[in-house]
Amino acid sequence: QVQLVESGGGLVQPGESLRLSCAVSGISFYQYDLAWYRQTPGNERAFVAALTPGGYTRYADSLKGRFTISRDTAKNTLYLDMDGLKPEDTAVYLCNAKKTIPPRWDYWGQGTPVTVSS
Repeated sequence: QVQLVESGGGLVQPGESLRLSCAVSGISFYQYDLAWYRQTPGNERAFVAALTPGGYTRYADSLKGRFTISRDTAKNTLYLDMDGLKPEDTAVYLCNAKKTIPPRWDYWGQGTPVTVSS
């Protein structure tokens, strides 16, 4: 059974940092592109960052330099380090795993909420 379980969200003040984690089970990191998305009420999920099996990273243009995606293969965990948080970063952050070859299975976690407010 595939599971993606996010954690680490919470309430922070503007300018602070936060690390999100996504514990992944049931799949191999080496067969899936891993990514973070975020969603606010009434809006579609927005791409945040991605990490390929080969270690290539990609970020939403507006988030480059503040957010960092990484993984620990020994712990089967994906991370998102967020620095210099702004109120507009407030959202539910979701972890995604997408198989790189057919069948292109696509899995999502339930999300972890992040609120940036003073």
